[in-house]
Amino acid sequence: MTPHPTRESWLLAAVALLRPVFLAKHHVIPAQVMVSCGFASTGVRSHHIGQCWPTTSSANAQNQIFISPALHEPIEVLDTLVHELVHAVDDCKHKHGPAFRKIALSLGLKGPMRSANAGPELRQTLAQMAQQLGAYPHGKLQIARRQAVARARPRAECPECGFQVPMYRKFLAYGPPLCPRDRIEMNPVGNWKAASQCKRLGAHE
Repeated sequence: MTPHPTRESWLLAAVALLRPVFLAKHHVIPAQVMVSCGFASTGVRSHHIGQCWPTTSSANAQNQIFISPALHEPIEVLDTLVHELVHAVDDCKHKHGPAFRKIALSLGLKGPMRSANAGPELRQTLAQMAQQLGAYPHGKLQIARRQAVARARPRAECPECGFQVPMYRKFLAYGPPLCPRDRIEMNPVGNWKAASQCKRLGAHE
């Protein structure tokens, strides 16, 4: 049985264990930081698995961190938490720029900074912490991902020379343009009707 009855108590205990790891690299995790399980502001179906808000966005002037409910494995949760705590150390001032990179690399995060995660040495440390913390008291959410459907952009084609030009939806109502070479009206290619309907419904380019 896990010693932590809630996700938040587990996450706060994890922050406490991570403080000396950050301090060993001369980085101080803010004394007051709020950590919870929740979706990023970009929505349920976004690829973001963690988010840190700056103190300026919070009424109590504290960093607020959210770990995605799609995560369940303790090491993965800790990995994401480290990334977000780097933002808290920086108070989200430099996004994933050089200042973030310097802190992240010193702690053992690897890869592109937007998705930086634990390298081998840091991951080993997190594995030890996971054992100490026990099971993460959370039921993983299965999130359906909407697959983007690629649609070919409507085009116009000259019946004489074969010249083609892509058409923006907002200009479809004007009809096919003239061919710059043959000076004749070009033929519509693709589904102009469906594309113009999408535009009326509020779809964006």
